[in-house]
Amino acid sequence: MATPSESAISAPSAITLAVDCMGGDHGPRVTLPACRAFLERHAEASLLLVGAPAAMAGFSHPRAHVIPASEVVDMDDPIEVALRKKKDSSMRVAIQQVKDGAAQAAVSAGNTGALMAIARYLLKTLEGIDRPAIAPQLPNSKGGATTVLDLGANVDCDAEDLLQFAVLGSALVSALTGNESPSVGLLNVGEEAIKGSETIKKASQLLRKAASSDDLNFYGNVEGNDIFKGTTDIVVCDGFVGNVTLKATEGVASMIVDFLRVEYSSSIFSKFAAIVSYPVLKALKRRLDHRRYNGAALLGLRGLVFKSHGSADDVAFGHALDRAYDAARNNLLDRVRARIAHAAPLLTRQEPAAPVDTAALHV
Repeated sequence: MATPSESAISAPSAITLAVDCMGGDHGPRVTLPACRAFLERHAEASLLLVGAPAAMAGFSHPRAHVIPASEVVDMDDPIEVALRKKKDSSMRVAIQQVKDGAAQAAVSAGNTGALMAIARYLLKTLEGIDRPAIAPQLPNSKGGATTVLDLGANVDCDAEDLLQFAVLGSALVSALTGNESPSVGLLNVGEEAIKGSETIKKASQLLRKAASSDDLNFYGNVEGNDIFKGTTDIVVCDGFVGNVTLKATEGVASMIVDFLRVEYSSSIFSKFAAIVSYPVLKALKRRLDHRRYNGAALLGLRGLVFKSHGSADDVAFGHALDRAYDAARNNLLDRVRARIAHAAPLLTRQEPAAPVDTAALHV
């Protein structure tokens, strides 16, 4: 249910992404091949490659420019070190490009807690939003993906936080899919309204109120299996539950793929069966490939920042770049602002929000 101002938002003519080329487990060995492939896919896009010039000396492209940064945020760096001591890190310099208007979005595979802390420090949160949320997509049985938030940025959430996440997620899905009225489910231990904690019950009331005022398309309570059924376009939960769900999903997907690989190479009969069923197995493996869903938006900031898995290979990191590009091209930030403005009366808190525990970020 798009607001008039949201429907009138026009796409920018050209997109520039700032890439933290040093972040993650693999650094330039993964990020640079992904950047080259990205530039080949998107003829009008440009990249700002942030990092040590020596590490990118062999990379040359007319639509890519190196932005030097002398430091790197390590995956095990405490947030205080990343935020206060490494002020010339590739992560920070990349986000600074967004703040300065040189890039429409930043992408990093680095330390999640540091990324959230630096992004929040430099870009600030949008008016009406207390806590940024991490919003990735998980595959569902309908052949698409379910957007789930929060996936680890906020371990403890109150009802107002969950309402804000629903507004943010609706803007994201609307921008990326063109669906102006994406459905929202509230993750609970059952579908019945009487179930769940007091926080969930209050959140359900707020979401129903938002639906009645045409701010959200609220479906109701959903359970964990509904994420993979594709019952709703968006599922809202706190960061603790969301992060456990994400890690469990990745683990199960990897287990199934590994099982198929072993089972269909263990005997002559199994090999024959594998040949016969190869198209189905190939499709299943592709559906379960978590690399296709890499790239989570840090929503609620005054700029676009996307988080890639730290262990991502070049294919996965390329998907994160694509997701950031699509968000910028479809003016996600303006869509978020429009939805927040429309829902502003509902987003006003009666009491101040609790501080964010950035030390709890473990995505």
